[in-house]
Amino acid sequence: MLKKPKAIFLDMDGTILNHQNQVSLKTKEIIDDLRRDGFFVFIATGRSFDEIASVVPEGFEVDGYVTSNGMAGYVGTNCVFQHTLPLELVETIIEKAREYKVYYELFPYGASRMTLKQDKEYIIHEIREPKPESVGINEWLSRKEAINGKIAWKDSIEGREFSKFYFFARTKEHINQWKQVLEELRKEVDFTASTSSSHNVEVMVANVNKATGIEQMLAKFNLSVEETMGIGDSDNDIQMLQYVSMPVAMQNAPDHIKELAAEVTELTCDEDGVCHFLTTRFR
Repeated sequence: MLKKPKAIFLDMDGTILNHQNQVSLKTKEIIDDLRRDGFFVFIATGRSFDEIASVVPEGFEVDGYVTSNGMAGYVGTNCVFQHTLPLELVETIIEKAREYKVYYELFPYGASRMTLKQDKEYIIHEIREPKPESVGINEWLSRKEAINGKIAWKDSIEGREFSKFYFFARTKEHINQWKQVLEELRKEVDFTASTSSSHNVEVMVANVNKATGIEQMLAKFNLSVEETMGIGDSDNDIQMLQYVSMPVAMQNAPDHIKELAAEVTELTCDEDGVCHFLTTRFR
């Protein structure tokens, strides 16, 4: 059994978020209890900061947020660190995505995610019914919400500070082809690519991931990694699970993620697995 940590970092999708993209009230309550008991609890997510409020219960609070796979960190609503994708790289990647007809969302800091209007037709077509069987319901619902109101359709790129790109394809063959295109592009300009499902890939600044974000957040709170737990379920959690001293994988995680963990939750994200695990260990 794992020892008692001082800091706990929680992934969202597939971890504290169920497959309907909601954090349960029970999960909020155990986080509240742990914080009252002196634990530091943080979110470490691939989601941007602006995406979080709509999927958590009213009154949800943690000590800090590592967002966009380590691209930014927040304490409350205050940004305590931030990395940004260069505009030139953003423009190049959008041109490539258009060439290969890859669904994309660009996330500026402090503004709605955007997609260019000239790409709207093929973007919407990619989210046509029926849902492909291999696409997770949570990811599919998120894309439906995006095209029906979350995305700001723009004539041109607006802003100069961007937290990440999100790319999706309805077939694994298409997204794998796009990953190869990104790999070729990385030979010209360095950046980090990360996946959280077999149908997506995200692009961030080079050498940035959840582990680098956690390291920065620990420094902010003067906490040691030797007393840090991380709970996750997918490929974009790999660096986090390798970095923390107490790695925990979700029951719904694939085997290669479970192999990185010192312990696996008994229950899945749809069964309040994080709440059950934390309650069993620390209450």
